[in-house]
Amino acid sequence: MAAKIKKGDRVVVLTGKSRGQEGTVQKVFPAEQRLLVEGVNMVQRHTKPSQADPQGGIKHKEAPIHVSNVAIATANGASRVGFRIEGDKKVRFAKKTGATIDV
Repeated sequence: MAAKIKKGDRVVVLTGKSRGQEGTVQKVFPAEQRLLVEGVNMVQRHTKPSQADPQGGIKHKEAPIHVSNVAIATANGASRVGFRIEGDKKVRFAKKTGATIDV
């Protein structure tokens, strides 16, 4: 099945503690249906000091978010993604505006 949201897409979070935040997709985990979005769903990780990180302490990082909780960000707000055939290519488009996402 084709991916509706891909790495590098600009997305907006629809639900959860990060609702309303926008970010760029850094990584996609298709088997788990999750995305890693830059600056969204931040969690704290307590790390022990080690040779690689002698300071240790509390580190902030992004946690994966479920694909159903995000939508493509367009000029008019969040939009669902659809597929259509243009010529001999299958392209993604924003259902709200009708604009092509893949260029």
